[in-house]
Amino acid sequence: MGKEVSIPFLDDFLVEYPVKDDKEAIQNLLTDWANLKENLHIMYEKRDQKNTLQGMKRGIVLFIQFLFWTNDHPVKKNEPIQLSGLEIKPVNLDERLSFILSRPNLFHSYRQLSELMMEQEKLYAKKTIVKKRLTPKG
Repeated sequence: MGKEVSIPFLDDFLVEYPVKDDKEAIQNLLTDWANLKENLHIMYEKRDQKNTLQGMKRGIVLFIQFLFWTNDHPVKKNEPIQLSGLEIKPVNLDERLSFILSRPNLFHSYRQLSELMMEQEKLYAKKTIVKKRLTPKG
């Protein structure tokens, strides 16, 4: 996939970048993902291809936003996504995201997206703990 990723539907779902390290915005994003994930699971069970594709597009954008927000970067409209400069990201992100983008309707893509969200959530929690430990008390 390289270092740049173009996501044609990104601007359709993109939310404005919150204030740096805005825990509430990230929590809202994770709540949106949890609801969407549940709905996607149901859609895959029903084989609802049309709504599944739309839901996956939204899920991919939520992941991209979460990935960038947890790295303290905004996602910019009308620009390719730069993954190489991100420090906090799941292992093999390029390949995994490439697979999801090439076949968003597959159930395996949904599972992979779910795994990426879960891994990024763990990495964000680790970052938060380390940041608290390094911040002087007073």
